[in-house]
Amino acid sequence: MADDPLWRPTPERVAESQLVRFMSVVEERYGVSTSTMEDLWRWSVDHREAFWSTVWDFGGVRASECGETVLENGDCMPGARWFPNARLNFAENLLRRQDQTVALIAWGENKVRRTVTWAALHASVARLSHALQAAGVGPNDRVAGLLPNIPETVVAMLATASIGAIWSSCSPDFGVPGVLDRFGQISPKVLLSTDGYYYSGKVHMSSQRLAAILDELPTVEHVITIPYVREETTGCGLEREVLYDDFVRGHDAQELAFAQLPFDHPLYIMYSSGTTGPPKCILHGAGGTLLQHLKEHRLHADIRADDRVFYFTTCGWMMWNWLVSALACDATVLLYDGSPFWPRPPILWDMAEQEKMTFFGTGAKYIDAMRKMRLRPADTHDLAELRAVASTGSPLAPESFEFVYDAIKTDVQLASISGGTDIISCFVLGNPTGPVHRGEIQCRGLGMAVDVFDDEGGSLASTPGELVCTRPFPSMPTGFWNDDDGAKYHAAYFDRYDGIWCHGDWVELTERGGMIIYGRSDATLNPGGVRIGTAEIYRQVEQLDEVLESIVVGQDWRSDVRVVLFVRLRDGLTLDDALVDRLKKQIRENTTPRHVPAVILQVADIPRTKSGKITELAVRNVIMGRPVKNREALANPDALDLYSGLPELGG
Repeated sequence: MADDPLWRPTPERVAESQLVRFMSVVEERYGVSTSTMEDLWRWSVDHREAFWSTVWDFGGVRASECGETVLENGDCMPGARWFPNARLNFAENLLRRQDQTVALIAWGENKVRRTVTWAALHASVARLSHALQAAGVGPNDRVAGLLPNIPETVVAMLATASIGAIWSSCSPDFGVPGVLDRFGQISPKVLLSTDGYYYSGKVHMSSQRLAAILDELPTVEHVITIPYVREETTGCGLEREVLYDDFVRGHDAQELAFAQLPFDHPLYIMYSSGTTGPPKCILHGAGGTLLQHLKEHRLHADIRADDRVFYFTTCGWMMWNWLVSALACDATVLLYDGSPFWPRPPILWDMAEQEKMTFFGTGAKYIDAMRKMRLRPADTHDLAELRAVASTGSPLAPESFEFVYDAIKTDVQLASISGGTDIISCFVLGNPTGPVHRGEIQCRGLGMAVDVFDDEGGSLASTPGELVCTRPFPSMPTGFWNDDDGAKYHAAYFDRYDGIWCHGDWVELTERGGMIIYGRSDATLNPGGVRIGTAEIYRQVEQLDEVLESIVVGQDWRSDVRVVLFVRLRDGLTLDDALVDRLKKQIRENTTPRHVPAVILQVADIPRTKSGKITELAVRNVIMGRPVKNREALANPDALDLYSGLPELGG
C-alpha cells in the first residue's frame, strides 16, 4: 500500500471543519486535548456518556426533556438504554426551519425539477399529520410507503414520525411477493403509493401490483395514491383508495404538534436483504437514529447549514433514511428518482453542477460503472462547490479511489463508509480533517468501539478478522418486529461472541487506524483453510477493461472449497483461454496463488439486491443445488437461473 495519500485537506479546511469545533468544545468542557481523530475516537469510546451528551448539545437536539441520565446498563449489549428520561420527536428535529429557502430539490426521469421550501415542507407535513390522525393513526401504528424518491415520500415519513407512528418503505420496483414479505410482517394501517414510477425511460403502472398486495394486507384501512406518472388521475381503481390531495384537503397547514416520545420510541422498521430467508424486520428508535446521524453528518461528513446534500438511493435502502436526516443540519436535500444513467449517462453530474452540490453520495458499483463507461465529470462539469464524495454498499476498490481523484475532482474528501441497515448508520467512515489513502476507509466512527476479532475473540491489528463493536451505541436496533423474547435479535448479532456485536464483515484495521473491508465474512472464501475476502479478488478482476463486473463464490469440492469466478464482459466479447489466463495472472501476481479461481465462467447477468449489492450467498446456494429462499429480494431474480446446472461445475 502506498504511503502517499491521494488527498489531504488544507490547513484552512481543517480549521473551518465542524470536527475541529467539536474538539474545542470537548477541551473546554472536559480539559481533554484531542488533536487527532484517533485521539478523539479513543476518548469517545472510553467516555461514552460525555461524548454522546456533547453530541446532543453540539447537534442542537430539540427535546421537551433530556434528563440527567445518559446511559443505563452501559455494560449490557443488548440491554443498554440511552437517555432513558428524554422526550423528543424526530420530525421536529428535521423541521427546525420554516423560512422561504429551499429544503428539498427533486429531479427525476419525468424531467420535472421540483423545489420545496422549508415553509412549504412544514405546511405539507402538517396537513398530512393532521389527516393521518383524523384517520385514526396514532403512536406505534405502521404507515408503509411503496414510493419512489420524491418529495411526497419525505413528507409522508416526517408526518408519520410527528405523531409517533412507525414508518417503513420499499421502492416501487419490488414485486408483489417482495412487498408482502416485508409489509405483510408489520400489518400497516396506511399504505402510500404512486400511480406508477419511471425507470430507464419506461413508465411502470402500479394498479395491478397494488391490487394484489392489498388482497394480502387486510389491516390497511387507507390506500393513499399520489399522482406521479399522470398529472391527473382517478387513482388505481382500488377499494380503500383515496387520492393524496383528497386525503389532506381541509386539514390545517399551520399548527403542527410534535408528539414528545421516549428516546427509544420506534421510528423506522427497516429490512434485511432477505436473500437467505424472510427479511428481518429491524426496529430503530427515534433518538438513536437522530443522534447517530447528527454525529455522522456534522463531524464525519462536515455537512453544514445550506449545504446541498445528495445520495443516489431508492426508498428501499437505508441510505435514503440517512440522506433525509441531513435536514437536521439545516442542509438542502437533493433527491433523484430513476436510473442513474438515464436520460444520459452523466445525469447525476448534470444535477451536481446545476444544483451546486456540496456532498455527492452513491454506491461503489456506480463509481466502478463510471470508470468502465469512461465518464469523466472533471472534464465536462463545473464541480467547484463539491467538497465530499461518499461511497458505500460494497467495498470501494483501490482503483476506484484513484478514479475519483482523476476523473471527478482532485480536491475532494472521498469518504468510503460502511455500516448497514442493522444500525441505520456506519461503523467506519470519513474524516474531513485527515488524509485519504488508496483503498482505505479513513477511520472508525466516533463513539463506536469498533475492533477486529479472531475466531477466539482476540483483538487483531493489521490482520483480517471479524468486524465487531465491543460496547453499546445509541443506534443499535431496539429489537426486531415480532420477536418478543429477543431470540432472533440475539442470534443475528450476539451468538458469535457473547455480549459483543458481530457485524459479519471480514475486515482489517490498518496501522493508521483506518479500515479495509474484504467482504461479508459469511461469503468469505476458504480454499485449503485459508480465509480470503471476496473483495480482494474483485479488486484485481475488475481492473481488466474487458470485465464489466464479477461475482466470486466458494464451491464445496472434493472435501475442500474451490474458488469459482463469474464475469460479465463488455457487449460482444467472449471469454476465451487468453482472457482466462490474463485474469488468473492478474490475480496471482497481485494477491496469492490461493486467490486464483479454479474455474472462471462467463455470465450474461449478475444477481443483485434492490440496493445494488451482489448476492454471493444466493449464487453459492444455486451452484450447490440448494434453494434460494427469497428470490423476490433480488432486483433481477431471473439472473439466478444462469448459474443453475452448469456442467463446468459438475451440474
